[in-house]
Amino acid sequence: MYNISEEDVYLFHQGTHYQCYKFMGCHEIEWQKKKGFRFVVWAPNAQTVRLAGDFNDWNGASYSLERLNEEGLWIGFFTTIPHGCAYKYELILGNGHSILKSDPYAFQSEVRPNTASLTPEKVSYSWQDNQWLKQQKAFIPHESPLNVYEVHAGSWKTKGDGTLYTYRELADEFIPYVKSLGYTHIELLPLAEHPLDLSWGYQITGYYSVTSRYGSPNDFKYFVDQCHNHQLGVIMDWVPGHFCKDDHGLRLFDGSSLYEYKDPRKAEKTSWGTLTFDFGKPEVQSFLISNAIFWMKEFHIDGIRVDAVASMLYLNFDRDDHEEKIYNSYQGEENLEAVAFIKKLNETVFHYFPNSLMMAEDSSDLPLVSAPTYLGGLGFNFKWNMGWMNDMLEYMEHDPVYRKWHHQLITFSFMYTYTENFILPLSHDEVVHGKRSLLDKMPGDQWQQFASLRLLYGYMMAHPGKKLLFMGGEFGQYAEWKDQEQLDWLLLDYPLHRSMHTYVSKLNHFYLEEKALYERDHDPQGFEWIDPHNIDQSIVSFIRRGKERREELIIICNFTPNVAYNYKVGVSQPGTYLEVFNSDSADFGGSDQVNNEKHFSFPEKWHGHAHHIKVKIPPLAISIFKLVAESTSVEEE
Repeated sequence: MYNISEEDVYLFHQGTHYQCYKFMGCHEIEWQKKKGFRFVVWAPNAQTVRLAGDFNDWNGASYSLERLNEEGLWIGFFTTIPHGCAYKYELILGNGHSILKSDPYAFQSEVRPNTASLTPEKVSYSWQDNQWLKQQKAFIPHESPLNVYEVHAGSWKTKGDGTLYTYRELADEFIPYVKSLGYTHIELLPLAEHPLDLSWGYQITGYYSVTSRYGSPNDFKYFVDQCHNHQLGVIMDWVPGHFCKDDHGLRLFDGSSLYEYKDPRKAEKTSWGTLTFDFGKPEVQSFLISNAIFWMKEFHIDGIRVDAVASMLYLNFDRDDHEEKIYNSYQGEENLEAVAFIKKLNETVFHYFPNSLMMAEDSSDLPLVSAPTYLGGLGFNFKWNMGWMNDMLEYMEHDPVYRKWHHQLITFSFMYTYTENFILPLSHDEVVHGKRSLLDKMPGDQWQQFASLRLLYGYMMAHPGKKLLFMGGEFGQYAEWKDQEQLDWLLLDYPLHRSMHTYVSKLNHFYLEEKALYERDHDPQGFEWIDPHNIDQSIVSFIRRGKERREELIIICNFTPNVAYNYKVGVSQPGTYLEVFNSDSADFGGSDQVNNEKHFSFPEKWHGHAHHIKVKIPPLAISIFKLVAESTSVEEE
């Protein structure tokens, strides 16, 4: 009926229709030589389903849908409804009570505070990113540079009158800015339709609607298209773990617990005030997995960062100790349905998009999160390293005088860094809710704060793993992220902030130029300690290697404001070494304790190596050396 096949219906109810958005929801079709909109909705508990909207003064009496099957699909075809018209489903329940619901599969929604769905745009978008898509087929994420700028579109920058930039205006303003800083990807906080600005997009009502705050679906496609044409990948935060309780959304959609768990102990996310999806229900699996495919296929999104994975994996996540615990059939606390769903999700995404990015924001200690499912893993190809982030920020907040008592915080991550394919995040979560900005976390006077922040960024860039930084961090914003205001761009008028901006750009471009910093991020052969034990001076040194022998960098990090002269550093190859990067450069606002001269290796064993160099170690800084000429070592003087 109305161009829907039996196979579509069957696969949807089996939980294996991975592009069910192509027939669910509202679509313009031709039926019996008439053009109109076909509507399909899943509402098994409804006695009657009608369509109400601007086209019938919100009276659905003459716009009834037909029940398609016993499993609860309803379908209707109408020729009198225009493009871009507001509508909702009116569901009549068994008690005669009626409710109005937005379309779960709507491709566009009204601008908040209005809550209706909109019939699709009349004109389709013509993509211009074929070259990028061709490149992506050869993209090997684990061996490629991956440096992500995380952004909240509504507060990156606003217009003079406080209104928001549109997707098309952001394309003109935002893309050249990020590209000039040397980032490879952007990550957008969730852009699916959400009713409350303060949720930052993490509490969703329209999973298939790109938010109308910044324009239409075609406008967003233009934004992604322009990113790709500027060689910038696009990642989007995605929230399959829970959804908000607003009346027009998925909650009690047909008067019953349709999308959420029926058991309130499994359904309620009490601290967030949201509901958990029922991951064991086949139709919910079709809904969610199709949604991931939808963003990648229809909007050319290059990757997805899956939010709050731990909240999905564990039945007692966020449950207070005094509350009754719930357990699975094996008396464990894992949500076995969610584990199976996540594996199914990742297998499906990589089937359709083999080189895409599937990133887990997971705070648990579950092993093999970024391992393939055929090896017993969850199937993501990256995991956020929350442990590294917490340890580093705790360490950096200590006064340098006391850092030697906490030295393990900067070295412990190397004990597990190759157990997963990690991304090192300094994200929005670290600069909100009274946690202070990254710059404001740094101790000491203003000079030391900026120096410590440069060092933190440098250490992140040198540490194995891909990188992510939240907007505002690139110029050292003093205030926490203010989600209702734009970034403090006026700070760029001040020398130290401008120098920090210059530093981040130079550091990012240096990262792109040096294969040793990314090519073997997930290969233990790409890293070797030189000296992790200099606790008294709070200095660590190590080697990063690329695939080629010459692609080797000597990394030295000094976490105190003391300069060390004639500091011996063991090296594996004899020859001439040159300092190729120093965060203490005057160009970056530093004290300019740089090593301009060449350094010849000495044939004396040091740090377990047959040779060493003597260098000056700048204060609160990272300095990086590279072999520029192989030769016989000079004799020790």
